[in-house]
Amino acid sequence: MVKKLGLLFCGLSFFAGCVALGEGTEEMGGSLALLSPSDVKEGELAVDVYDPDRACNGTTLFADLCPGEPPRIVEVDMSGAIVWEFVVPPALSKHRDPGFDVEALPNGNVLFVLPGNGIYEVNRGGKIVWRHLDPEVSHDADRLPNGNTLYVYGDNDRVGDAHVKEVDPSGNLVWSWSAGGDFNVEPYRGIDRQGWTHINAVTRLESGNTLVNLRNFDLTVEVNPQGDVVWSFDWTRLFNQIPARGTYDPHEPEILPGDRLLVCLQWDTPYQVAEVDRDSGALLWTYHRNGLRTARDGDRLPNGNTLIVGVLRGEEESVIFEVTPEGEIVWQLKLADVPAWRKPGWFYKAERICRGE
Repeated sequence: MVKKLGLLFCGLSFFAGCVALGEGTEEMGGSLALLSPSDVKEGELAVDVYDPDRACNGTTLFADLCPGEPPRIVEVDMSGAIVWEFVVPPALSKHRDPGFDVEALPNGNVLFVLPGNGIYEVNRGGKIVWRHLDPEVSHDADRLPNGNTLYVYGDNDRVGDAHVKEVDPSGNLVWSWSAGGDFNVEPYRGIDRQGWTHINAVTRLESGNTLVNLRNFDLTVEVNPQGDVVWSFDWTRLFNQIPARGTYDPHEPEILPGDRLLVCLQWDTPYQVAEVDRDSGALLWTYHRNGLRTARDGDRLPNGNTLIVGVLRGEEESVIFEVTPEGEIVWQLKLADVPAWRKPGWFYKAERICRGE
């Protein structure tokens, strides 16, 4: 767990307890509905479910891409009230797709990705204090403990591109990895769907290896510092059938204690969030919500709950919600009355910053 200034950063923390395998439910037992539809206006953020006794209480940080408004980074409390925001400058506002990633840093600042432009760090006063410009950036960037920044390129990428890069604080390239060395073979050769790999996430592991998520290949791989793939997991092997689209589109894998892996899956997979044992591939925990589509992010919180970002089919509402291990929704935020005709919805990823003890 990472504590700074009295805050516990849940997105960097882990739940060590065992979770029983089972399909999540949509019950909202014990929850408190905070707002009715008449209380909020179109485009406003609204929390309609909140159980203070079972939620990981704190604030939630995410990017808001509500149509008609400039893109912004928002931090809200458990009632949905905005406690901090940063509006992207107009000259940069077009750089929002794919993957407007936002990350709270231990120093209190916020790191964010403007796809096709660069990576920025902003302080709580709204001043940009660091930037690294690179048109080949998308989806994900992480600040490493040594001060370097790790990021991916998966937007219309090609075989010869550097798909993962690490730069020092001065912007010098200190490490990179290209999928072309291992995957320019069948059945991956020739894939082209928003790029070749459409890599969408990267994590530096304690071992020094790097976890990389290749969406178009349905693969999550571990790469050593020499660039060798030392472990891989094919997400299509979890189930008995290949999806109609031919891919489950894994998103945002997260390593948990006990060598477990949490991931969001897409389209016609039986579950939108799955946790597996990395050694055996066995399913340890799953979550399914009727009507949930384009789930992009799932974070395990210190109390064992999971924070999920997605879109509700039918209402087409962009949602960020928290579920218990049993699948009960104990907190939910929506963007009121704004249809999510944009396929990923108006939210991409979210991070809960829980109250310190």
